[in-house]
Formats: sequence, structure tokens, C-alpha cells
Amino acid sequence: MSVVVVEDLALRFGERTLFDGLDFELERGELLAVLGPNGTGKTSLIRILLGLLEPSAGRVMVEGCPPRERCHRIGYVPQQRVFDRDLVLRGRDLVRFGLDGHRWGFGRFGAEDRSRVDAVLAEVGATPYADAPVGRLSGGEQQRLRVAQALVADPVLILADEPLLSLDLAHQRGVVELLDARRESAGTPVVFVTHDVNPVLHSVDRVLYLAPPAAPQAPRSSGRASPALPATLAASSWAIGKPEEVLTSDTLSRLYGTDVDVLRVRGRIVVVGTPDDQHVHHVENGH
Repeated sequence: MSVVVVEDLALRFGERTLFDGLDFELERGELLAVLGPNGTGKTSLIRILLGLLEPSAGRVMVEGCPPRERCHRIGYVPQQRVFDRDLVLRGRDLVRFGLDGHRWGFGRFGAEDRSRVDAVLAEVGATPYADAPVGRLSGGEQQRLRVAQALVADPVLILADEPLLSLDLAHQRGVVELLDARRESAGTPVVFVTHDVNPVLHSVDRVLYLAPPAAPQAPRSSGRASPALPATLAASSWAIGKPEEVLTSDTLSRLYGTDVDVLRVRGRIVVVGTPDDQHVHHVENGH
């Protein structure tokens, strides 16, 4: 049985449709990268998978159950946001929320729970600063703790919403390696929302690309015949498939209804020409 099943999913806000007819399944150990410019529903999809947002149509199942019934077994890694420097919360306290943060009141925290927190802190390399106030830690250290929080309950699914924002390349690599290690050791699938696929390109199994909805079709100005897309890429505002299928000039041009060029430079992907100026996968160090 697939870990995640998404069937005919739609999300609308008033007259605006972000996506419609979205279908995919997620198997054990698979990493699905979710790409696209702002405003196309990437974070909303994460909220649907967490059971925090009801879709307009369709359904989502996690291990055969609605997400709300599995929320305590879903690990969540949020965007990097800096904590207040005066926050006295310790690193291990932040990780503990992954075990009992969904419960009301003050539950009993036994030796087994403490051992689990210690083990996951060691797993992500955060033991040296486990008792430090989180507000005094670097952004990379804080994000390692957030990964530990997502892993501590031994999740069946990990959802990562732009977890690399504001991190330098070294810390980006560290976060990706932590999630990769869990996939390989436990077979936990990962949904990874990002603006830039390059930091996870070596790990991605499939890409879900969300484009602005209702984009009209337009031919390539070069005059080349656009090849027929696989059935999974035939939707009007989204495409899903292997990176080499989705991240192509023809596929993205069809999604956007205008010329988009996908370049491969030194093993990295650069997308040029999307209507959204911020949606460019930069080369090398972001220059």
C-alpha cells in the first residue's frame, strides 16, 4: 500500500483555483520535490497533507486513513525562522514538542521519551547544543533541531516546507543529508517544498511542479514541434514526473503558456523566462 494517496485533489479560494485534478501516490523511501512560484498552492498542499486544511474536492489518505488520524505520525519541518534571542526554550525542549506537542496539558515525560529525544539529537548532530537556548543558536543549528523534532516520533511521512530558506550552502546540504539518511534507514517518504531543486536534485525521485492556474497554451517561438507529454504531465497547471520529464523547456513552456528555457549548467538546473521573476534556479552560489 502506498504511504500517501492523493486523488482528484482541488483547492479553490473563491473564484480562484490553485490546482485541480491533482493525482499522485507516494511510496516508501520516495522523495517528491514540490516546485513552483509563490501563490500556486505549495504550502497549502502541505497543510492539506497535515490535515490542517480541507481540499475543495478530492481526497488524501495517509496509510489508508485521513491525515487528521495520522497527524501524530507525520513529521513536519517548517521554513527557517529565527527565534527571539531572549527565548529561554532549550534545544531539547523544542525537539520534545515532536513527541507531545499535539497533546493538551502537561503529560508525563518518562525515561523512554527522554532517551528518544537524546537519540534523535545525536542522530542530527545536535547533542552539543541540546541544552542551549534556541534563540542563541545559528540558523543552521536551529534547523537541525527542527529536523530532529520532525523525526523524534518515528514518522511514517515527512513534510518539509521550504526548509532551506535563509540557510547557506553548507547548512542546506546538512539538512538535505539528514532527511536523506532517514529515507534510506527507515524508508520514510519525504515531500520537500522548495524554490530551488538543485540542493535536492541528487535525491529527488519525482517532481511536482505547480504553475499559475489557467495558463493558456502557447507554441514555442523557435518553431519546434512540442512533443506529446506523458499522461502524468497533461494537466493545465501542474505536472508530475521524473525531473528529466518535468524540468524541461517544453513542459514548463506549456504550463506557463509562454517561452521558458531550462538550462543545465555544471550539473545544476537553471529556469529562465517564467513570468514570476523570483522563480529562477540560480547557478553555483546564487550569483
